[in-house]
Amino acid sequence: MTPAARTQSLRPSPIRALSEGAPAGAIAMGLGEPGWALPEPARLALAEHHGPCAYGPNAGLPELRDAVADFHSETSDRVMLASGSQGALFALFQAWLNPGDAVLVPDPGFLAYPALALTASADVVTYALASDFTLDPEAFRHALDHTPKARIAVINHPANPTGAGSSLRALAAVAEACEARGILLISDEVYRELYLGERPAGLRDVSTTGVVLGSVSKAWGAPGLRVGWALGDPHWLAPARLLHAYMVTAPARPSQLGALALLRESSTVLPAARAELSLRWDVFGEAFTAHFGHPPEAPAGGFYHWLALPPTAHADPMAFCLRLRDEAGVVVVPGFAFGAAGQGYLRLSFGGSVADIREGLRRLAPYWRSA
Repeated sequence: MTPAARTQSLRPSPIRALSEGAPAGAIAMGLGEPGWALPEPARLALAEHHGPCAYGPNAGLPELRDAVADFHSETSDRVMLASGSQGALFALFQAWLNPGDAVLVPDPGFLAYPALALTASADVVTYALASDFTLDPEAFRHALDHTPKARIAVINHPANPTGAGSSLRALAAVAEACEARGILLISDEVYRELYLGERPAGLRDVSTTGVVLGSVSKAWGAPGLRVGWALGDPHWLAPARLLHAYMVTAPARPSQLGALALLRESSTVLPAARAELSLRWDVFGEAFTAHFGHPPEAPAGGFYHWLALPPTAHADPMAFCLRLRDEAGVVVVPGFAFGAAGQGYLRLSFGGSVADIREGLRRLAPYWRSA
C-alpha cells in the first residue's frame, strides 16, 4: 500500500463520530477531559500576557523546558516540547519510521497509536495485555520476537482506555527487551500524575532508556493548551524536534506561558487535581454500586472505567452505543475503537461534572438490567 493510500484509509474516530451526532441534553461520558476549572496559575499567566505574541524558539521557551526537566529530574537537553504529547508522538514516528517498519502497540490501546503509525507508512503489530489489562512482559516479548521489522514499541500506563497500570517488573523486562534489540520504546505516561492511591510506576523508575511522554492535559487540567513533552536521550529527540518545528514552528507562546505557570505550581496544582479526581471517583463508585449492584474497580490512574457490555450487545457494539446515545442520552465509547480485544467493553469517563456522573449512570443502568 502506498503512503497516500495508507493516509486515505484513516477515518474519524468513533469517539468523535458518537459525540458529534449526540442529541441535545446528552451527557458526555466519552471524551477524556478533566471536568474541573483551569487552575488559577494558568488563568493568571494567560491574562497577564502583554505585548507582541511572538513565535518564540522552535524548541520552545527555555524556561518551560527547564521546568519540565526539573519536575522529572532530567536535564533540559533531554526534554522535547511539543504541541501536546500526541504532537511529540507524531514527530517521533515520522522521524524514526521508514515504510515497511513495524510499530508495536497494545490491544486494547489508545486509538491514535495505530493511526499515527499508518501516517508514517509503518505496519501496526498489536501485543496482548494481561487478563486484567496490565502490561504483560511475556506477551510483549512474544510479539517483539515475531516482528523482525519492529522499530518502535509503545506502552501506556496508566492506560487509556482501561485505566490499568504496570508493575516495575514488567516495565524493566520490556525496557530490557527493547534495548537489546535497538528498538525505540515510547512510554506514554500522560495519566501518571492523576491517581487515587499510590503514584503509579513509571519507566524512569527502572530504566534510563526509551522516551517518556507527558503533558499538562490531564493532571494539570489544561488539555486546551496543547502543551506536551517527550523525555529521553537527545539521540532520539533531535530529529523529532526538527520535524516538529516544521510541523508547527513551536507550541503557541501563550500556551507555553500557561503551562510554565502550572509546572512551577505543581506542588499545589497536582494535589488539587487528585482531590477533584477523588471526589468524582467517590461519586462514580457510589452511583455505580447503586445502579449496577457491585462496586467498580479503581483504576491505576486517570478517569476511565472499562465496563463489560451486556451479552446482548456483543453482536453489534456500535449499534448498542448509538442506542445509549439516542435513547438514554449518554455518549460512551465502544471498546472496539481501541482494538479487537476491546470488542466486549465500552469506556466510561468519570472526569466530568459530579451531576453528570450521577445522572449518566442512572440513565445507563437499565440497559444492563434488561439484557
